[in-house]
Amino acid sequence: MSTRTFAPGGYRFIPAVSQYSGGVAAEPGFRVERARFSRVVPLAEGFAAIERHLASIGRPVSAFCACELRSPAPFTEEGFRAFNAIYIETLKRWGLMDGEVNPVARSNVCPELDPPAEPGFFAFSYTVVDAQAGPSWVVAGSGESAEGRGDYRDNMVARGDTSPAGLLAKGRFVLDEMQRRMAALGADWSSATVTQVYTVHDFHPFIGDELVRRGAMRGGVTWHFNRPPVRELEYEMDCRGLPLERVLKV
Repeated sequence: MSTRTFAPGGYRFIPAVSQYSGGVAAEPGFRVERARFSRVVPLAEGFAAIERHLASIGRPVSAFCACELRSPAPFTEEGFRAFNAIYIETLKRWGLMDGEVNPVARSNVCPELDPPAEPGFFAFSYTVVDAQAGPSWVVAGSGESAEGRGDYRDNMVARGDTSPAGLLAKGRFVLDEMQRRMAALGADWSSATVTQVYTVHDFHPFIGDELVRRGAMRGGVTWHFNRPPVRELEYEMDCRGLPLERVLKV
């Protein structure tokens, strides 16, 4: 994997698919911060709130570099493509996309219980100017399917298998992808401040041998009882290494 620099935002990113990048890292002189909304904010309202927050701290919309979305239920392949087309309209309006190249990292998952009525923002990340900043980064969410190779279902690891062996295969695939993305950003588990897992299945049997032994749980793990965004995907992760996070009351 290689990265490209998005100079207007002060960060570099891993080119991936049109709907999101594989991850972002602050360029020298900048740091990445994260803000979580106190509730899931519908998409249009969330974009407006993000724009207001960035303006309030003197940052342009180009500083927007990552987000975490919540959707009511997993999409069909066709439904996911339609949703992504709506989502990227604002990114294009904000001047963040060069053609189909999207620098913004993203996770989009679906709460199994108490889901939102419509897709919306859970959290977002952005860059701020900081001449003394150390490395900061966000790796985008990934499930157990290779991205950018056609339909998700055609590339799923252990498709339809939620046995302990099937979940182990899925978990290993996703962990390997997390590590590839971190390496591209010049990071590893030692600099991760948060590791997040999204699944409704019991992944405890492989926590020790996979997450702990790899170093993915030095700061613990946050388990969201959520499903990945496309039907039949069962396990997703993301991770980040950030010095500052905040909650925005909305």
